[in-house]
Amino acid sequence: MTTEHVEEKVRETLHAVALDRVRAPGDLAEQVMRRRGRRRVTQAAGAAVAVAAITVGAVLGFGGGDGSGQDRPVRPAASPEGWKAWQKDAPGASERGCLVDGSALYCAGYKYDAAKFDANTGERLWAVKVNGEGDGIDHPFAVRDGVVYGYRNHTVKKQPNGDYMGGTDLMAVDAESGDVLWKKKMPQDDRTDQAAMLINGAVFANTPSLRTMSALDPRTGEEKWHYTWKKGIACERAVLSGVPHLLCTRDTDKPHDTDVFRLSPASGAAEKVTTLPGRHLLMGSTGDRMVLAGERKPSDRNLRLTTVNGSGAQTWHSYRVPGEGATTDVIGDRLISVTREGKASAYSVTTGKTLWTAPAGIKMPHEDAFMFIAAPVVSDRQGVVYFLNPTGDLSALDLRTGEKVWHTRVDIDEPGPGRADTPQLLLYQDVLVALKGSKMVSLLPRTGG
Repeated sequence: MTTEHVEEKVRETLHAVALDRVRAPGDLAEQVMRRRGRRRVTQAAGAAVAVAAITVGAVLGFGGGDGSGQDRPVRPAASPEGWKAWQKDAPGASERGCLVDGSALYCAGYKYDAAKFDANTGERLWAVKVNGEGDGIDHPFAVRDGVVYGYRNHTVKKQPNGDYMGGTDLMAVDAESGDVLWKKKMPQDDRTDQAAMLINGAVFANTPSLRTMSALDPRTGEEKWHYTWKKGIACERAVLSGVPHLLCTRDTDKPHDTDVFRLSPASGAAEKVTTLPGRHLLMGSTGDRMVLAGERKPSDRNLRLTTVNGSGAQTWHSYRVPGEGATTDVIGDRLISVTREGKASAYSVTTGKTLWTAPAGIKMPHEDAFMFIAAPVVSDRQGVVYFLNPTGDLSALDLRTGEKVWHTRVDIDEPGPGRADTPQLLLYQDVLVALKGSKMVSLLPRTGG
């Protein structure tokens, strides 16, 4: 497969994702290809893995939560100690999105590969400057034991034609000081959810080759062990309760069965726990279960999901999707889906039952506008699910019934050419942080009274 074929396949996949007829953000394909256009795709092998990872990371948002409190009434939101409502314009520091951890926000933009903000005040505490250009679609992806993990360009060197040379580094940053602790070169420019993740005692990362995942020491970046799969095989990655798993199938257009492997976090020893008939796409994980979607025709309104636990036990359910999907997210025990017509539905991953279907409470972007809503955010403590659109419409629905309990508008809209950024919504205890482009707004929702 040539570089041009790889680039075209990425564009096609990102522009029209077959899963639940969900499309990635309209400008995402060009963002990805602009990066690859400047820096080129240096290796075509394993392209299907990169395409799948980019697609899933782009259109699906996964969250934690164990589904507790489903029968509780909506509770009032309480502000954290020391918090006050704030708004901030952070050009160069937030356009690539943020991650919330405790009372801190870790963001990235075109000037900084990582920037820490106080979630109580919006004050910027430190920043790590980009190496070259910072126009990616990534941001810090994890924080643990005082270390922030993210990505940056491997080099600022240019080729004779002026394009940047390929290369991405996985980096670890001290959460207190902002000092870069270590960097590890990745084999490609994949910075999606499957490129690196935390497991028990290590960082599980796609390095040093395309078909290899390594366990890296979280403090030094030194390799503890690695696992390489055979040529002609494509593997997706998931972490269940701190244990890494691989979903592997033949890297061909013709469907094949999917093998699920569990890797020892201590040694990398692999054990096949089950084989699934046909090809399956990883949608997310919740606790000790991964959620997979089987291949389906675009005309099929039923979404069939299979859950597989760490021992290989399987259950499956078929969900009726009431219209063309705008977003589908696995959050705790729930599958939350929103159609392009603005109809939201909540399903139980465990029982397969439809919990409710109701209006999402926000205006949906026109399909031709290439603008998309944020991934839904669930607060089990409050008993609500939040939805945010690109113009700042923000709503809260009762997690038990789907009844709308609150609505407001936040000032994140930046009209004008090229302002098609997909918004992001984060939850800091009961406080919401809405982001789009360089704008950040922190507010306390008025739910439950």
